[in-house]
Amino acid sequence: MTTTHAIGLVAGREFTTRLRSRSFVVSTVLILAVLAAYVVLFTFIGKESAAKIGLTGQATAMSQPLAAAAAQLGKQVQISTVDNEDDGKQQVHDGKLDVLVEGPLGSPTAFVKSSLDPALKSALDQLVRAQAIQGLIAQSQLPPATVSAAQNAKVIVTPLEQQDPEQGSRIALSLVTGVVLMISIMAFGTAVAQGVVEEKSSRVVEILLATIRPWQLLAGKILGIGVVGLIQVAIIAAAGLTLANTSGVYTLPTVAVGTILGALGWYVLGFFLYAALLAAAGSLVSRQEELQSAITPISILPTLAFVVGVNLLIPNPTNTISTVLSLFPLFTPTLMPARIALGVAPTWQVVLAVVLMIAAIVAVTWLAGRIYRNAVLQTGGRVRVLDALRTS
Repeated sequence: MTTTHAIGLVAGREFTTRLRSRSFVVSTVLILAVLAAYVVLFTFIGKESAAKIGLTGQATAMSQPLAAAAAQLGKQVQISTVDNEDDGKQQVHDGKLDVLVEGPLGSPTAFVKSSLDPALKSALDQLVRAQAIQGLIAQSQLPPATVSAAQNAKVIVTPLEQQDPEQGSRIALSLVTGVVLMISIMAFGTAVAQGVVEEKSSRVVEILLATIRPWQLLAGKILGIGVVGLIQVAIIAAAGLTLANTSGVYTLPTVAVGTILGALGWYVLGFFLYAALLAAAGSLVSRQEELQSAITPISILPTLAFVVGVNLLIPNPTNTISTVLSLFPLFTPTLMPARIALGVAPTWQVVLAVVLMIAAIVAVTWLAGRIYRNAVLQTGGRVRVLDALRTS
């Protein structure tokens, strides 16, 4: 049997088994359901209902200026006229009105059920102050030009750096990309380790290694499961782009498509790196109960990279620590895509990260293959890493 044929058989078996497994279907549907729920939730939150304001007595004169002041503060209002104060108070009590305003423009009174919306209070305060200023102007008989200049006085803001209008969208995209990559790489990498332990504990591996070489079995297993993981990531990416475009909840930055397509490539690199490490760790134990303790030191690394990204990269995308860590192969799959999404990763750093990742994959795969070959047939107690490396 040729090497290509052997690896292809193992990869095909893993691909078919994992793709048809209930865990793959359930996890994919669950992730898509979470995305859909997120969109529905923020669509609901984004539809802010207009505040219902009732005006009675002299306060009816402030209808237009109150609406204009509320609009300046970004508050939607629905203003109506109430026949009398008692009727308006009853409507406030019944929840038909959020606030009832009565009295002159210079000193109105607002009746609320429990508290007044800060935006509405600011709008009312703005009208009261404007009315007070107008009264002082009338008494002082100042020239209109002087009054106009005083009313229009404001702070002049001069930015030293041009603000990126897509900064918020880029940050959100970088976070989502990092989370999806972290979860997917570890989920399917762990699946490789679980498969190794399952074959070892059932002694199926002894039958398989009578026909093919250990590294061929390991390569086929990683390749088959990796393709299944890539399909799930692609499904999530396509669903995310579709939901973002159709719902209007999230405005995609111009780099979104390129970032997401690039994330598929980073997933491939990250998966092969971590899958080799996790497979080697899985070969050291003989029972599923022992697996978690064996892979925990490896599983912490992508999580650590994401935590670093949230705490250092987002507040200051150009900080030196994040830049250096994003070039470290074990952190690259989650940090570099986030830096690319933020637009702070120059081309030479991306190329260097890819080269370092490929070099790390080659080195780790050789090391993991050696551990796997020497430990996978040893049953009973847990095999130490040094013993697995020394065994011929």
